Amino acid sequence: MTQTNTAKRELLIFLAVAYGVTFLMGILMWYGNQGSLDLSAFPNAQMMYPAAGVMLAYLVGRKNEENVPRWFYRVFILLTVVMVVCAVLSVAAPKQIAMPAGGEISVWTAVIQYILIGGSILCWVTIFASGKEARETYGLRWKNWKSSFACILLFLALYFLRVGIAYLASGEIQMLADIAVNPYTWIYILSMPVNFFLVFAAFFGEEYGWRYYLQPLLQKRFGLRKGVLLLGIVWGLWHLPVDFFYYTSPDKGLIMTASQLITCVSLAIFFAYAYSKTNNIWVPVLLHFLNNNLAPVITNTYSADVLENQDVSWAMLPSALLLNGLLFGFFLLSKEFREEKTKSDIEVPGHR
Repeated sequence: MTQTNTAKRELLIFLAVAYGVTFLMGILMWYGNQGSLDLSAFPNAQMMYPAAGVMLAYLVGRKNEENVPRWFYRVFILLTVVMVVCAVLSVAAPKQIAMPAGGEISVWTAVIQYILIGGSILCWVTIFASGKEARETYGLRWKNWKSSFACILLFLALYFLRVGIAYLASGEIQMLADIAVNPYTWIYILSMPVNFFLVFAAFFGEEYGWRYYLQPLLQKRFGLRKGVLLLGIVWGLWHLPVDFFYYTSPDKGLIMTASQLITCVSLAIFFAYAYSKTNNIWVPVLLHFLNNNLAPVITNTYSADVLENQDVSWAMLPSALLLNGLLFGFFLLSKEFREEKTKSDIEVPGHR
């Protein structure tokens, strides 16, 4: 089989897992939504699909190649399968358990969190056991320390600037003071490094698929700018099931989808900028983790369901487009997207 045919087969496998499984599970989410069931297990599982698709494609298509981190890939795929089973069972065999602080959650939501923690730890072990050459060849090494930390700090500065502007514009600037004096804020922030270590697999699951694998393919086909913009769109549309049945109610699904597209396109630009600047996949993984896990801080709502059943409206979108466009979309004009590169200059994933 030629290299071109292999690449096409790998892409088809990736799409079948990343999108096919997502939308098949979306049917179950619709069913669970009709029964007002807890669907929290589904978004956790969905985050795993893009990387699982890449890994399955490489295991199938690169059987004779050296340095493929096979054990890490197998463990990650197995973790994904187990999380899918938990999500299915949360609809097929729903069961609620009482929380110590009051209220109830699905037993499968609790189970999937423990599975993610155990699986993440095992993933760390197999990543390091893969060896330096495999980590280097398949984008798993941490590199370029100074530029990597600079990009993370820049993202945090822009993230909190966006929050401050939003609260100022809405007349709720006092919320920033409330957040700062809340002791849970600092306990939560200080616990985030440990939390990342324990649940990194979910965020790696998206970024290894989107940034490491699909981004260079789209940029090679459509160019540096158009490729990233297209990635933002397909990434945003990939969220359709959770947009309609988890983040909000189905009647507001279109609004949430539009909001998701704004978020994903703008973040795709900045994440691509950071990845191009550092050539370090762990930077967008960390940025994705920070973007999702700082939500309880900026809302001052330390609840497990802070992202569920959000109140959205069409009137909110223009300001979101303006803020995200100015703060994150602006990086589309940076030199990382203006350098003269030919299609042959863009590195194909999995090859040095």
